[in-house]
Amino acid sequence: MIADIRNHFNGQFSQERYKIFLDDLSAQFNHVPAFRVAESPIFVPALLKQKLFTACHQVANCILRPDFGQITEASMTPGTKVPNENEHTKFLQMDFGLCVDRHGDIEPMLIEVQGFPSLYFYQDFIAQMYRKHFDIPTNINHLFNGLTSDAYANMLKDIIVGDEDPNEVVLMDVEPFKQATQIDFHAAHRATGIKIACVQDIFKQGDRLCYKNEKGQTVIIKRLFNRVIFDELMSRQDLELRFRFTDEHDVHWVGHPNWFFRISKYMMPFIECDFMPETIFLDQLDRIPDDLENYVLKPLYSFSGTGVVFHVKPEDIYNVKDKSQFILQQKVQYVPVIRTDEGDAVKVEVRIMMVWPEGAPRPMLVNNLARLSRGEMIGVKFNKDKTWVGGSVGFYEGE
Repeated sequence: MIADIRNHFNGQFSQERYKIFLDDLSAQFNHVPAFRVAESPIFVPALLKQKLFTACHQVANCILRPDFGQITEASMTPGTKVPNENEHTKFLQMDFGLCVDRHGDIEPMLIEVQGFPSLYFYQDFIAQMYRKHFDIPTNINHLFNGLTSDAYANMLKDIIVGDEDPNEVVLMDVEPFKQATQIDFHAAHRATGIKIACVQDIFKQGDRLCYKNEKGQTVIIKRLFNRVIFDELMSRQDLELRFRFTDEHDVHWVGHPNWFFRISKYMMPFIECDFMPETIFLDQLDRIPDDLENYVLKPLYSFSGTGVVFHVKPEDIYNVKDKSQFILQQKVQYVPVIRTDEGDAVKVEVRIMMVWPEGAPRPMLVNNLARLSRGEMIGVKFNKDKTWVGGSVGFYEGE
């Protein structure tokens, strides 16, 4: 998208250089990522960056509505609401497909919003790895608001650990070392020193939550960095938990579970944004659109994209039992915008990552993620055995 930088990158690229990059990446944590790492970052021009930032602020304005808690209360199904909800989310992420407007200019279109802390540490790490192994100009940046990698890491540590001992702060997930994104957990531990634990390792002692350290000693958890995706948790009937999320606990949630529900596909119909497709709750649909082929049917909560119907037929809508748990969203027409070393181009989805420090008036833009795709959709199953696809990061023009 920045032609001279793209030309230079593709000119220096080789499969040998890419392999060295991947080997170094895996050696950093003695772990090979379970997802495909793309051959290239993306290079985002200032105009597209401004459009993305405008869209993010418009979405954030919805969350800042005085009645946001009221309009999203129904996002939590009975028995899922967790006590002691924070005043606001600590993490906010927005996914955009890169499309072309009627003037032929690249524009972002909002795909999803989440109040969940996914890949904040890894994305800074992978950007540094691209810089290490490829010649990337110093006047383009993956971090925003003038942040350096050190300042960014300190900001995350302050949000997650605060003034507590890192040994009393736990990153919690369902079987974290089986997760596809576990490299982010390794990066988080390196940057903060916090404990990585499975949700089954946490137990209740009075009104406190605890875990056993390597010496078998009971450690009281002061802060929980929550990485549990509730779709996955609720689908795992084999898990035996020793505490209930919905009980009162004397613990500080970093990424309170309720924000996973409030800031999700559920809020999409409420957003007023210049860069988003038409979105409606299925139970509020008056009539099935004549051009149904231009829509996607999505469950409000689905782990790793399960349940999404891309080629919607009327019977798909009729067969939904609980229509309040689905949205119908106009398809976003991704276009190939990143030229590969093979001369063709690939599609891109961009995630802009924000944090909301305590006491700040609104969330702050900090980092980004990019996914490259040749398939009909962005997900892994649509990009098997392909090159120049997978997870990446963007380097953005301007401050």
